[in-house]
Amino acid sequence: MPKLKTRSGAKKRFQVKKSGQVKHGKAYGKHLFTHGKTPKQKRGNRGTGHLRDMDAKKVIKELFPYGA
Repeated sequence: MPKLKTRSGAKKRFQVKKSGQVKHGKAYGKHLFTHGKTPKQKRGNRGTGHLRDMDAKKVIKELFPYGA
């Protein structure tokens, strides 16, 4: 049996932590801050977040064939 490959898009977007949580970048935070967003929205889009358990299981199972 050949080795299974990790989805290369998932490698770039998600990081599986030792605790089993999946870390991800926030959506809508890369550009277009010059108009249409309140300061509260801008603050909320900073940094990273963690997927909920249900979504983390799906990401690990489908996109990372050997777990992480």
